[in-house]
Amino acid sequence: MPTQNHAQEAQDRYFMMLAIEQAKRGLYTTRPNPAVGCVIVQAETIVGQGFHPKAGEPHAEVFALKEAGAQTVGATAYVTLEPCSHTGRTPPCALALVKARVKRVVIAGLDPNPQVAGRGVQLLKQAGIEVTVGILTEQAEALNRGFLKAMRTQMPYVRLKIATSLDGRTAMASGESKWITSAAAREDVQKLRAQSGAIITGSETVIADNPQLNVRSNQLGVSCEQVPAPMVVILDRRQRLSHSADSEYQLCRRSETLYWRTEDLTTLLKTLVREHQCYDVLVEAGAGVAGSFLSQQLVDELIVYQAPCLLGVEARPMVAFNPLSLAQQLRFNVIRHEQIGADLKLTLSPL
Repeated sequence: MPTQNHAQEAQDRYFMMLAIEQAKRGLYTTRPNPAVGCVIVQAETIVGQGFHPKAGEPHAEVFALKEAGAQTVGATAYVTLEPCSHTGRTPPCALALVKARVKRVVIAGLDPNPQVAGRGVQLLKQAGIEVTVGILTEQAEALNRGFLKAMRTQMPYVRLKIATSLDGRTAMASGESKWITSAAAREDVQKLRAQSGAIITGSETVIADNPQLNVRSNQLGVSCEQVPAPMVVILDRRQRLSHSADSEYQLCRRSETLYWRTEDLTTLLKTLVREHQCYDVLVEAGAGVAGSFLSQQLVDELIVYQAPCLLGVEARPMVAFNPLSLAQQLRFNVIRHEQIGADLKLTLSPL
């Protein structure tokens, strides 16, 4: 027979997983706010649930409490991130839970935002509400890696995406590269863009490929119009590009495109967090830019789409990186490997 504590923990994990599924519904639309889900349970029955859909709109707890109505009295609320305790564009969610007279609040993890940082839990406890923290924390935090890292370190979570052949080549010597990977892989990249506050590319890529770097998928579960457009940053220390309404380059026609003229990538990343609230950054660029981010240890996650083809020794390499000895190699942990269409997708983290 399981003990009461084990039974309670199993129940908490079950309902928190459902709250995480709610949070996922806002994954592409909440930026710069975190994706949060909430489930209200009364006598082991779900009576309300909700997620935070968009910055400026009510938070997950508000939607769940509204659906539960009078059944919130004595209920348990499962929330994927510590309820806010401050008044921003919306009132404090911790106070809403107190007013709803819930008995217990189960939280996946604390909010490192200095405006919250334990104050939500404190407010709940002061009202006599039982609080449990630390249920499925890792799974919940995986939804908001950028927000959480930025709040803790003032640096964004950086994903570097590379499409390559089996022999580690990204384009023919002539620059021809469309398309190495499959349509399914390119569709998968749309998900990376949709959860990014900023996309960084290089001037070489802009001149060679004239990319749009926008979100244009109809397979995200939400319309593209609901997804906040990622800011585009062009690394252009040689000052070859600038804004012009009639430019031949699509990104240069966009007045909101940011041009970064120095080699200081750390300052760029800090600027994106501090001035633009860009907490998730995607790097889509050539070998030189990829090599700079990797060699400066600025990449949190490397995502490689590898096509089952060979391009040959004269084709362009995936990373401009030239260690002089095996001791200088860059090594990675394989987080996930999966097949996307005909291609292999590797998700890795630097050691």
